[in-house]
Amino acid sequence: MRPEMREYRPVIAVTIGDPAGIGPEVVLGALRSREIYDRAVPVVIGSLEVLRRCARQARIEGIELVQIDGPEHARGIHGAAEVIDVPFPGLESLQPGKVQAVGGRAADAFIRKACELALARRIDAITTAPISKESLRAAGIPEIGHTELLAKYLNSPEPLTIFITENMRIFFLSRHLSLRQALDYITEDGVLAAIRRVNAAMKGLGFRRPRIALAALNPHASDGGQFGNEEAAVLSPAISRAQGEGIEVAGPVGADSVFHQALEGRFDCVIALYHDQGHIAAKTRDFFRTVTATLGLRVLRTSVDHGTAFDIAWQGKASSVSMEAAILAASSLCASHSRQPQDS
Repeated sequence: MRPEMREYRPVIAVTIGDPAGIGPEVVLGALRSREIYDRAVPVVIGSLEVLRRCARQARIEGIELVQIDGPEHARGIHGAAEVIDVPFPGLESLQPGKVQAVGGRAADAFIRKACELALARRIDAITTAPISKESLRAAGIPEIGHTELLAKYLNSPEPLTIFITENMRIFFLSRHLSLRQALDYITEDGVLAAIRRVNAAMKGLGFRRPRIALAALNPHASDGGQFGNEEAAVLSPAISRAQGEGIEVAGPVGADSVFHQALEGRFDCVIALYHDQGHIAAKTRDFFRTVTATLGLRVLRTSVDHGTAFDIAWQGKASSVSMEAAILAASSLCASHSRQPQDS
């Protein structure tokens, strides 16, 4: 990595996701933003031919596709999308807007290439466009999504997901589990381990003493045991143990108010107990600018928080706001990692 790039602008690998979805379109749309080039050096990882086809079909103008051999050759000049081409057999017959095995295999190859660059320390972060779980299954890929693929290729067994919406940061005790499985997953030791990991992650983002809130499971945090006993039996004991270790964690706080309190600045982050508890809060607040970040990997990763939208793929209809926000978030988080911890 060139010292001057690391000092001023992080080099961010931007994968195009499932090539049959809106990923190619939103990546090219986002890279028309001058602010991205002011703050980062984006390097697109994907198929150059797919990007050309998508640009023509979706009538994307104002950006030139430039092939480069590696991140070291990226100049980061506004108006040029610098692409590391990952050729993949079968993409010439790719059908936009459809679940297909070739899309899943190609998306996997793009992610793998970005991870190889990360392990070689040739990039500073990865930003991903959406992939399709159905296409992955059609391709015979056992991993269920991005987080699992990144964990495998980066040899990072314990990734940690955070949602960022304005000043609200949401971590998850569990995500891709059924609600029944998610409820069974909530144990005192598991909650305590999550609090510890979140505390360490927030310190890595520059917070000297992060203020953490743990969301309650039951309505009104069970109202003294009237609506379940998980708060008294599981959550409160885990909180007490964490506080005994010097961690500033509050709760359990009713899920109908804790996210609003975080937006008001009372907490630096919230731990949601299951997938929808946190997703609903973030996406209701700002669906298009909610960014997913994955910590605990060997490199920082951010992502849009929407799907492949096959129904509008390559039609010039997809908004690139989320992709732009994800790239900018990667730039900001890279800067946070390089700063000394500070009081929240």
